[in-house]
This record gives sequence, structure tokens and C-alpha cells, in this order.
Amino acid sequence: MAAPDLISTFDALLADLDGVVYAGAHAIPGAVESLRRLAGIGVGLGYVTNNASRTPAEVAQHLRDLGAPAEDQQVVSSSQAAGELLASLLPAGSRVLITGGDSLALEIELAGLVPVRSESEQPVAVVQGFHPDLGWKDLAEAAYVVAGGALWVATNTDMSIPQARGIAPGNGTLVAAVAAATGRRPRVAGKPEAPLFHAAAKRLAADRPLVVGDRLDTDILGGNNAGFATVAVLTGVDTRESILAARTLERPGYIINDLTDLYRPYPAVESDAGQYRCGAASAAVHGQTVRVSGDPADLDAWRAACAAWWTANPETATALAPVLEWLDH
Repeated sequence: MAAPDLISTFDALLADLDGVVYAGAHAIPGAVESLRRLAGIGVGLGYVTNNASRTPAEVAQHLRDLGAPAEDQQVVSSSQAAGELLASLLPAGSRVLITGGDSLALEIELAGLVPVRSESEQPVAVVQGFHPDLGWKDLAEAAYVVAGGALWVATNTDMSIPQARGIAPGNGTLVAAVAAATGRRPRVAGKPEAPLFHAAAKRLAADRPLVVGDRLDTDILGGNNAGFATVAVLTGVDTRESILAARTLERPGYIINDLTDLYRPYPAVESDAGQYRCGAASAAVHGQTVRVSGDPADLDAWRAACAAWWTANPETATALAPVLEWLDH
């Protein structure tokens, strides 16, 4: 009997967007077609995004424009999570300084709070989310309020964001600027915190969701924190090398090239006397070196290397990269 496709063992896919489905305005090759196939095999689909620059409805419309299946309620955003977090901590009607776009302000308003834009309006909290038009004056206003002791919530702390032209600064870099100015750290509402993933799974009534993302520090860590299976895709930020070096909490259960790999059987990794085999490749650890027999262009070689290195280093609190020795090249 043929091995089942990877996705067929799950009841839903919880997909990140930037670097997984699209980069900037354009879809990543193979992504839309892969997402459209899910309905035909009875697998639910939800989108979990840290990007706070657009409303869920705007995100869903962008996805539909690209040809991907997307209803508004399928999109769960860090802006929504920030609104829910603030509403749980503040009395209804509290004033919140918006360091972000109008979509973030809308989610704060929907949460029963009052969005404001300046310190002079006496906000008791600051919510900070990415928007491409944010400037120094916006960050300064946030710093004044944060330094005054206000509650500070960040939608997310992604340090970078994939764009069509390459990797650009994300919300985390702007949050870091306010942190550097004030000496304070915000509470984070979105990924890698678990509630965002649990909310998405609940909307789909999913018991066995698979989280797919391109970032270890948000998507994979968040999925792991939620107790869900995770798969890292190599179309965005993280690479084969950074995944191999991943700290324990950020290690994915699966690694794929792109979303089309969801519809292929996932190769098993077998071990024997310290030798780890995946497909035609194998790997073994010798001290701080991983010796790999296989083609560096073959993902199976990296899967074998990860299995060998992670088994040899089961508990690492920081990224730990081995020396790679390619025996066949």
C-alpha cells in the first residue's frame, strides 16, 4: 500500500501568509493550487497571520484576488488577538494609543475600546502593529506613552517580513525601537503565543490541525506552543541551515520545499547505530560535525541531518549550528 500524502493525516491546515502563500502582492508558485485542493480531500483551511496592517476582510479579499479560497472568518489576525487581550485587561471604553494602521484601530474599537492617536488624549495603553507608513513621529508618540507607565501590547514581534523584492524590516524592529527608547518590553498578542492558533482551530472545529509557516520563531514556535503538529516551508524567511540549527522549542515536525509537498508522502527517517537515513541520504553526528551522505540540493539529506543533530542535542535553549561535512560533494 502506498504511503499517504502528508496532509491526509490532518483535518485542517493553519497557514501563515507572508512567505507561505504570498510574498508582497504576488502568490508563491504552487501555493494557491495547493490551498484549493484541500476542500476536495475534506481538510479545513484557516489563515493565521501576524501582519496587523490589514483587516481580516482585506486579507481575505487579497487571497481571493490571488485565486485562493478565503472567507473573512477563515483569517485570524494578531490585531484581533491584541484587541481581545487589551479588552481582558482594561475596562470597556478605555483609551488606547494606536501605533499602526486604521485596520488595527478598527479591531481595538470592535473590542470595546477607544482608539486614539496622541498622548494628549490620555491613553492608558499602547497597541503597536505593523504598517508601512509608520514613521518616527508615531514611534516617538508611543515611546512617550509607554515611558509614562501605560500598558503596552504588540501585535507581534516578527523582526522581518518577506516582500517581493526581498526581506524587509517587520514589526519587531519597530517595537525594538520603542523598547530601546523606554527600557520596557511589551506583551505580545499574536504568534508565537498559543491562543491565536487555538482560536483558528476552534473556528474550523479541528482536532488534528497542521500548522505551516516559514518562520521558526513565530509560526513553528507558536504551533508547538499550541500543541499542534508543525511543518516548516522553505519559501520565506528560514532556511535549511537555520532549521538544522533550531533551538528545541522551534523545531518543526516536518520540513517541505513548498506547499505542493503537502500532497506527497513524507519520507520516514530511520536510525541504526547512530546513522539516520531518509530516502537515499544518511547522516551521523561526530562531535560538533554532522557528516551527510547525499546531495545538498535533496531535502531528504537535510531531514536526515536534522534527525541526527537534534537527537544528539535534544535540549538547546539557543540556536546551535553544527559543522556540515558533505561526504559525496
